[in-house]
Amino acid sequence: MSADSALGLFEGYGIEIEYMIVDRQSLAVEPIADQLLRSVSGAYDTEIELGDLAWSNELALHVIELKTNGPRATLLDLGEIFQADVVRINGLLEPFEAMLLPSGMHPWMNPSRDFRLWPHEHNAVYEAFDRIFGCASHGWVNLQSMHVNLPFANDREFGQLHAAIRLVLPIIPALAASTPAVGGELTGYADSRLKFYAGNSTRVPAITGAVIPEPIFSIDEYERYLLGRIYADLAPLDPDGVLRHEWVNARGAIARFDRMALEIRIIDTQECPVADVAVAGAVAAAVRALVEGVWSGTRQQRSWDHRELAETFWAVCEAGDLAVIDDARLLRCFGYPEAGRARCAELWQHIVESALPADALSERSRAALGVILHQGCLARRIETAVRGDTLRGVYVQLADCLQSGQPFEVH
Repeated sequence: MSADSALGLFEGYGIEIEYMIVDRQSLAVEPIADQLLRSVSGAYDTEIELGDLAWSNELALHVIELKTNGPRATLLDLGEIFQADVVRINGLLEPFEAMLLPSGMHPWMNPSRDFRLWPHEHNAVYEAFDRIFGCASHGWVNLQSMHVNLPFANDREFGQLHAAIRLVLPIIPALAASTPAVGGELTGYADSRLKFYAGNSTRVPAITGAVIPEPIFSIDEYERYLLGRIYADLAPLDPDGVLRHEWVNARGAIARFDRMALEIRIIDTQECPVADVAVAGAVAAAVRALVEGVWSGTRQQRSWDHRELAETFWAVCEAGDLAVIDDARLLRCFGYPEAGRARCAELWQHIVESALPADALSERSRAALGVILHQGCLARRIETAVRGDTLRGVYVQLADCLQSGQPFEVH
């Protein structure tokens, strides 16, 4: 999305999905994203446009990002479009004895040993991050996510969208958590990625804040107070202003004024693109219903302190779909019919049934969403599968799901 697109609320969607490149046999990370991009364009490009999608590098050399090449009017066919490029990339990686691996973290990567920084064009930003924060850690280089970009056309729409997204953020890990393993062991935490993500900028705490954004509902206030504080706190460590850009903000949703969109950043990568798009569809439907006042009004939505929402967020990061929300006030914001308490899985079932249009997703993405709602988030399914298999065996299955475009199911 670009600032001159002038799209209004829910008139377009931008989706970005990150994947790991790994060895086909050992599943160890392979820092060859530059070689992959070069095999297509003939140069070490940071981004190449390939029709509906674009491919680009990330800070870590073993990560590749696929993203919509501009806003899409609908999510309907996006899973299938991403799937075609996944298969193409796996074909290009065959000569390197490598392939793509899904999910939000590599389950046994050692960042201090395995991390390689992108060494080519435009790497000054990555070098600045590494110099200031020391990026050889899980919170910087062992995390893959899907970003959902939702547009706004003006200040009023920004305020509406930001208020709604803040309320949806705490419950997203119940759908999207896919990172139950770190260092070769199950952690007991459904979304380990977000736990590391939240602590990756402790040298400048303003960058991440409480992950849930502050109650700010105007563009001017956002730029002056939120971004202004980040830039001021970062300046002594970044005197040349290399990182003085809106994307340095690492909250769970950030304003991208360069593309006039709010970018949701806390969604773990799923096992295949139709599942990623299923999660995007459910999240976008929840946000839209809030914006349109289906369940609650603007004043009610704006009344929440970010620290209150963060308490729910971290409980959901830990327990995923099994997390219990016992804040009746929050449940009322979503029009949940039962007062008092609900498991997150039940809340999402209510949201999908009452807010997701029947024609919003393809049949394959609908099926993938059904797996999530009935068998649990991917983290839960991984934990269940590991009881009867090795961790490596389960991730081999996930790689197969990515190649075939099929959801990961457990029985």
